[in-house]
Amino acid sequence: MSARRSIAVRILGHEYRIKSEADEEQVERVARYVDETMTRIRERTKTVDSLDLAVLAALNLANDLLAHREEVGASPAGPAVAPDRLRALIALAESALEDPAEAG
Repeated sequence: MSARRSIAVRILGHEYRIKSEADEEQVERVARYVDETMTRIRERTKTVDSLDLAVLAALNLANDLLAHREEVGASPAGPAVAPDRLRALIALAESALEDPAEAG
């Protein structure tokens, strides 16, 4: 198992330090995808509130995931993504929410 390290990413002009065991390129690719999604939503909706943008982005990304599950014949309630991969993505998201003061 790889050691967790802190990787800096930028989303909507804000830097986040992500603690992850995933390789840096993967973390950066995920962050770019989230940034592109939020930027596209902000431009379309003229929404400026970060929380509103985050919720709208989450809804869009969840819609994409559910559509993908339907395409591959997976149950909408069951994971189309391997459970360990899903746990890694959850850990990635949670690490972005950690208090920067605690991250040291």
